Amino acid sequence: MAEWFEEKLEIDQGRAVRIKYEKLIDSYRSPFQKIDFYQTVPFGKMLVLDDVIMVTEADEAHYHEMIAHVALTVHPCPENVLVIGGGDGGVVREVLKHKEVKSVHLCEIDGDVVRLCRQHLPTVSSGLSDARVEIFCEDGAKFVKEKKNFYQVILVDSSDPVGPAAVLFKEEFYRAMNGALTEDGIVVTQSESFHYHRHIIKDIVASCKKIFPIYHYYYTLIPTYPSGLIGFSFCSRRYHPLRDFKEKRAAALTDLRYYTPDIHRAAFVLPRFCQEFLDNRP
Repeated sequence: MAEWFEEKLEIDQGRAVRIKYEKLIDSYRSPFQKIDFYQTVPFGKMLVLDDVIMVTEADEAHYHEMIAHVALTVHPCPENVLVIGGGDGGVVREVLKHKEVKSVHLCEIDGDVVRLCRQHLPTVSSGLSDARVEIFCEDGAKFVKEKKNFYQVILVDSSDPVGPAAVLFKEEFYRAMNGALTEDGIVVTQSESFHYHRHIIKDIVASCKKIFPIYHYYYTLIPTYPSGLIGFSFCSRRYHPLRDFKEKRAAALTDLRYYTPDIHRAAFVLPRFCQEFLDNRP
């Protein structure tokens, strides 16, 4: 008999999400968090960390394709890429679709997430066995401090700014990533929803604009997230996400479910209220 999973992360704000599931496939307590996998009725398999929805098979491409391909179709030669977080492997899978990429470092603090996603989400984690991929089970904030002038692209696939992921929303972390980039590097970070998290986004924008000459916010649609969307911060030392967009390279990508050249451009077109608060207009 089917039951209901309920995400209550923001229930004190009057918001919750309920998803019907057929069974709890696996539940494991790692040193960092509780890791659950459900077989849901509407969305296929679902990964949940500390009772917060991370990934479903139905809409994971909406997120993974958009965090990866926007930066990788703007940088002219993204040879070395770092993914921080992203233990499910979806971002790595998308990064590997670019022939320019020679190495991918995945830094995920919780190795049990990687292990269990390989077992339960094989279509998402399929790229983790690629010869170009090296996995580090370390704290991403510390890891990036030790790298200097190495990565053309850094992608931060973090959960919400609570628990182990809280440090990934601090200005110190953004400065460390800037130091790990080559002189023309790009960073893209998960940056919450402009419907629900404006206070968090304002802090992200303020920090990133101090550090990076080019900053733009864009978003993607995620039906299983509470607000139906999630945003990203595009931070660059040199390249503009639209002026330097390589449409032919984007159009040549295959095996995609969400990303297109038109979606790339449209993702930076924001509602009036969102653009106004990003610009600090009243």
